[in-house]
Amino acid sequence: MSTNAEKAYQLFLPSVGQEEGVGEWFTIDQARINQFADVTLDHQFIHVDPEAAKTTPFGSTIAHGFLTLSLLTHLDTSIPKGDPARYAGMAMGLNYGFEKVRFVNPVKVGSRVRARSVLAKVELKEPWVQTTRTMTMEIDGQSKPALVADWITRIMYP
Repeated sequence: MSTNAEKAYQLFLPSVGQEEGVGEWFTIDQARINQFADVTLDHQFIHVDPEAAKTTPFGSTIAHGFLTLSLLTHLDTSIPKGDPARYAGMAMGLNYGFEKVRFVNPVKVGSRVRARSVLAKVELKEPWVQTTRTMTMEIDGQSKPALVADWITRIMYP
């Protein structure tokens, strides 16, 4: 008899290489950028001083790269997760880290972003199913994304 993790793994396999979906738009405003600066103690003018930032090539403040990366947790919640049977009996999910992260394009204040997910890899690591998803954060109206990251998560099945 197979375990819950083995059953889930088999259900994930056919989706490897396929897009899982696209999430909802989310606006990054100056208040959020300022809050992130306060939490991380990163008050570089390009993030928090709108007047000084006007003189840069961007013409406005931009979000911290790590702010955009951390927003993947929220943006991921609106992406469809495929067959619900893959999560039957799941105990918890954990962020395991990133294989690769690239900050491709700055996110100007007031921009709307959303995440697109492709299931790149799935591995069985009893009692876990480990997934690697290529997450692309799109910027509304821009051809280049804000970031592309290979995000590894582990789902535990008792």
